[in-house]
Amino acid sequence: MSGNKRIDIDVNPVVEIDGAFVAQGLGLEVAEFQRLMESHGISILCERGTGEDEGLYRASFYHGDRRVRLVVDRNGAPVDPRHKL
Repeated sequence: MSGNKRIDIDVNPVVEIDGAFVAQGLGLEVAEFQRLMESHGISILCERGTGEDEGLYRASFYHGDRRVRLVVDRNGAPVDPRHKL
């Protein structure tokens, strides 16, 4: 199997994102956003970057017909919005 590259997978990495960014993007007050997160009223998809995007995550938050998508580093800090993962 020459040419294969090993990819280490952290199955459940903890990436904390400032909820105020997401709440604003969804048109919600922070307290309402927190309540909806606790009651599973917001859907989340988190994708892990590989290759040149290793260490980055794309987090998508969905509520009703709204979506907020952020690219963040492993510390949850937003990356330049022009960076596509």
